[in-house]
Amino acid sequence: QVQLVESGGGLVQAGGSLRLSCAASGRTSGSYVKGWFRQAPGMEREFVSAISWKGDITYYADPVKGRFTISRDNAKNTVYLQMNNLKPEDTAVYFCAAEMLRYNGIWRADSWGQGTQVTVSS
Repeated sequence: QVQLVESGGGLVQAGGSLRLSCAASGRTSGSYVKGWFRQAPGMEREFVSAISWKGDITYYADPVKGRFTISRDNAKNTVYLQMNNLKPEDTAVYFCAAEMLRYNGIWRADSWGQGTQVTVSS
């Protein structure tokens, strides 16, 4: 299994930016789809973004398209999520994920990080 550790969360004003990082260890083969989910208080965890193992194909949930950018550096076993023009509704715990798969339009993952809090004030 892959161990994932997120960093980069914090408090930011609306319109601001944050960059999340996710460092992988353990079974760190680069041939995994990796990405991000988020969970707001009282809500279910939702898909945010994913990236192919080569980094040439990316996927985004509609609410973040045009504002968030996912990238990866396989040499560093790290995935990034650049979040720009943040909105209060982006407030959530953000989870890094690996071994992701989309089935019947729903993204799932077999490995999870512990999560990092992102809070956007209005």
